[in-house]
Amino acid sequence: MASPHSSPQESATLGDFVGLLRLRQSLVLLVLGLVVLTTAGVTALLPKWYLATAKIRVEKPESEVKLFQNQSSAYYDPYFIQDQFEIIQSEKILYRVIENLGLNQTLGKQLSGGQALPSALTYRYMIDKMLRVESRRSTSLIEINVFSRDPKLAADMANDIARVYSDDRINVATSDQREGLAKLRGELDKQELVVVAQRDKVEKLRKDLDISGVDLNQRYSDMEIETLRQMQNSLIALRVDAIGRKTRWERFRVIPVVERRNLVNSELISDANIQNLLQAFLVADQNVTRLKGRLGSAHPDLISAIEAREKIQEQLDSQLHGYETSLEMAYKEADARVTELERQLGQAKVDQILSARDRMRPFEEAASKLDDEQRLLTTLKLTLRQREIDFQVPKKTIEILNTAEPARFASKPNWTLNMLFAFVFGGILGVGAAVLVEYFDTSFRNVTDVETKLNLPVLGVIPHVRDPAAIHEPGSPEGEPFRVLQTNLNLALRAGQPTSLVIYSAGPGEGKSTTLRQLALTMALAGEKVLLIDSDVRRPTQHKLAGLPRDPGLTDVLLNKLAWTDAIKRDASGALDFLPAGGSPGVTLSLLYINKLRALLAEFKGRYDKVLFDSPPIIGVSDASVLASIADGTVLLIQHRRNPASMVQRAKQIIDSLKAPVIGVILNQVPTGTGEDYGYYTNNYSYYTHENATGGHEPGDKKTSGQRATERLDLKEKRDRG
Repeated sequence: MASPHSSPQESATLGDFVGLLRLRQSLVLLVLGLVVLTTAGVTALLPKWYLATAKIRVEKPESEVKLFQNQSSAYYDPYFIQDQFEIIQSEKILYRVIENLGLNQTLGKQLSGGQALPSALTYRYMIDKMLRVESRRSTSLIEINVFSRDPKLAADMANDIARVYSDDRINVATSDQREGLAKLRGELDKQELVVVAQRDKVEKLRKDLDISGVDLNQRYSDMEIETLRQMQNSLIALRVDAIGRKTRWERFRVIPVVERRNLVNSELISDANIQNLLQAFLVADQNVTRLKGRLGSAHPDLISAIEAREKIQEQLDSQLHGYETSLEMAYKEADARVTELERQLGQAKVDQILSARDRMRPFEEAASKLDDEQRLLTTLKLTLRQREIDFQVPKKTIEILNTAEPARFASKPNWTLNMLFAFVFGGILGVGAAVLVEYFDTSFRNVTDVETKLNLPVLGVIPHVRDPAAIHEPGSPEGEPFRVLQTNLNLALRAGQPTSLVIYSAGPGEGKSTTLRQLALTMALAGEKVLLIDSDVRRPTQHKLAGLPRDPGLTDVLLNKLAWTDAIKRDASGALDFLPAGGSPGVTLSLLYINKLRALLAEFKGRYDKVLFDSPPIIGVSDASVLASIADGTVLLIQHRRNPASMVQRAKQIIDSLKAPVIGVILNQVPTGTGEDYGYYTNNYSYYTHENATGGHEPGDKKTSGQRATERLDLKEKRDRG
């Protein structure tokens, strides 16, 4: 994984990323666990909401009362369905539901501790929190989803909304029919009065002319009378047309301007231009609604969309006003035609009367007019009867498909969805945290980085083990890194001469003590005489690893309480000698004891091949500097990814300032499989030692590694005695 400290030539690969995840897996798992636990806790504390759903099917009306016009069949209209969404969520429907179920008091108990809410606040809460209206694509099915903390209340609300909307829909579907029927009945009553008056007039003429025996239905073949009949028939047709136009104009005139747009899709207005403008207005309105959810009120796109919608609305209102004017003009034009035809018919009758053909003409005209009025009365009766039958036919424009039932389980919060998002988000956040930590990590990243920045060779790479304090048998696969370290140290030191070494580190807790003990054991089992000295007198550890008492030890020797030969103990492994730290309090390895330490070291080197000092951290503690100044060599131990590179470089600078030779570097607790060049070392350890452990001995060799180690110790002791 590339970092701010990487060279320009370095680049991250997939292997680097996988290695980073393996290296930082504990951090990733920690972040993931925190996110998952937090999500689970929040989800458990969230209030439970129950869902109830009522399904309805809504279609455009198959027919509406439109006087003297044919009916047209219904078809699927997405704009009509969108209108129904708005109607279901409108105050007209929900205020009735609030009143029916007493939601002001019910929600007031939940939200304000018992105080009833205003209807406006209850309506707003229902729209924002409780009601969701949805529809399947390209269908007339609408789902009324209601969320509530009370499952029974959710079911009651869903059912009542469906019922109230159904009643309102049926009422709207039949309102035009009721108005049309009322207008027809009024015209029928007027026509009956006209027929009665005309019949009285005919009877009066019959009496005055003394023609009681004349057939009222008699028709003459005279050309003038036939012409009058044709004009009379045309007048009847024009009167009927004028009545229809007048009715449409009067109905449209009383409709408020803001509600006229709803009449376009209900087929009362069939003008193509108005329908196109309405569709454009609905699209613009949907665009404004969509932008409001994503943009601020001052965003140019939202302002532009609102201006476009207002411009289309002005054009639509203007077209609707023009439509009203056209209805009025059509009615006045039809009324003018009726007036003119009546004038012409009257003039024709006058001319016919003036011709004085005979005295029967007034009676015939009255009888003819009576016949026309009776035909008009019959037509109105038939039309009224047809509309009454249509009105009684059940309306199929809405159908409630199911009854909502109280939910048994809460739908919100959704545990499955929340936990899924928690794992996904937690994983992403954990990986991001790992990448961020890696990016700002200033520690040494690989062997090349160590050797380049410290200008020191890496003598050994100690892999990460679960129990760093465990002592491994040198012949085992786990002991191979220490054999490599021993070999590299011997190659770096002068051969055949006793040597004193100090293992130091920049900070505490980097594994110096366990690494040094394992190295000392490896050297001893290889045939060298080794003395391990626990010189970290402030916080000694070696006596715990060896299972021996802390005192007497080094501090007691420095205080001349006893000879060093009496303080040295044989290690429990039997392979090396061990000098504990001692139990004298308040003693530190300061310059006060440096001459004594030099003298002791000279005596140690006269008896041992290797004298190994376990040193405290060199930064912040002076003991390590004193030990480094008297030793033949020092070895810097660095735990993988523990301390920043600047801290390690500072430790090396301290040693350099003492003119103490630094032989090399030991990298400790290096995890395997990180994708870095450490893997070349750790993988090779496992490869060669595993093969040697399983098949490297002769078939007849039945000895265990422990037995072979014991034999090596026996040979070593015989050689020492010789």
